[in-house]
Amino acid sequence: MIQRDFYLNRLIRNMWNGEIKVITGIRRCGKSVLLLDLFYNYLLEQGVTDDHILRLELDQRRFYKFRNPITLCEYVENIVTGNKDEKYFLFVDEVQFTTKVKDKENDGIEVSIYDMLNELKSYRNLDVYVTGSNSRMLSKDIATEFRGRATQIHVYPLSFAEFYAYAGGDKRTALDQYMLYGGMPRITALNDEHEKKFYLKNLYDELYVKDIVERNNLEREDVLNAILDYVASGIGSLTNPTNIANALSSMRNEKINGSLISAYLSHTMDAFLIEMARRYDVKGKTYFNYPNKYYYTDIGLRNARLNYRQFDPGHIMENMIYNELVRRRYSVDVGVVTERNHSEKIRREIDFVVNDADRRIYIQSAYQMDNEKKENSELQSLRLTGDFFKKIVIRMDIPHSFYDDNGFLHCNLIDFLLGDVDIFV
Repeated sequence: MIQRDFYLNRLIRNMWNGEIKVITGIRRCGKSVLLLDLFYNYLLEQGVTDDHILRLELDQRRFYKFRNPITLCEYVENIVTGNKDEKYFLFVDEVQFTTKVKDKENDGIEVSIYDMLNELKSYRNLDVYVTGSNSRMLSKDIATEFRGRATQIHVYPLSFAEFYAYAGGDKRTALDQYMLYGGMPRITALNDEHEKKFYLKNLYDELYVKDIVERNNLEREDVLNAILDYVASGIGSLTNPTNIANALSSMRNEKINGSLISAYLSHTMDAFLIEMARRYDVKGKTYFNYPNKYYYTDIGLRNARLNYRQFDPGHIMENMIYNELVRRRYSVDVGVVTERNHSEKIRREIDFVVNDADRRIYIQSAYQMDNEKKENSELQSLRLTGDFFKKIVIRMDIPHSFYDDNGFLHCNLIDFLLGDVDIFV
């Protein structure tokens, strides 16, 4: 079993914090395994007995009766109120299978699982954990229902560090595999290349796309697929719904409205399939409304979307860096700085402006800088910031990290992904 200590430690730190812990993330990224196996085993190791961990897996037939939230609530209340001096943990997995019911004891008022879990949260000897998602209700919806009453722990597919800790072997070989197939946990159990490709393609078509279509009652699945293809082809490129609409209108020889594109993009982000990075004016300290960048939550899903036809390592590397930064819970934007060339203003891009509370760094992703022109192109935007925040260039063509004459840190990609370089120090 893959040890996901980054998320497990977050669960541990938030034990008994008085809130419901809601585990969110793209489907099949390992949310249930984190709760029902890793955290469960941790509790047992700490001396918690099995009968004090109430596991309700609502997708299993023996737990179907607890899809009624009142039945679930009464079951748990009978246990915790009868043993007030003992502490209990409640795991509700696949919470989206619950239904709303009428409370006969309160004039037939309709209640949901969220009402019942909020009631259970008030018991001081009970700590509550929830996970789940499907086409009816994405994990983002579940987190929204508990807003103000919950701690959200967002789970991503395997990071490269998690993948390598399991796979081992030569680091570069492991990175090549990761850049092609990504970090969906099931991939690690598949040895055949065809099986990996089939799994990711099937996951995309039969799970994610259908979830988005069914949940949002989309009439144009063909347009959704065209958007997903477009974003997959253009990771790391600036765009907006209008540009996408114009491109698709031209390719498909039909008028496609930009507002439709915007709505469909929002649906894919709600499903945690892609994420958007906004553009930030470094000197003006303001955000641009558009264009922005879109990145895939898992690079393997991106490659599967394109049937592995476009393996462009520079853009894939940029997507991986973005994923790693947001996984570490940093705030990440695309930076813009303006250079004056006589009377002309030239906007230059910094790949990532990374903020951690009051700390900031700038990161440039450069697959390789093998000539002076390429080096100047990559470094010029960093020189123009006019501040003293740390500046980092993440590269694939250097064996180790070093500082250049500008004071910029040049960092090897593998060292960055494995956490061997503390980027904020």
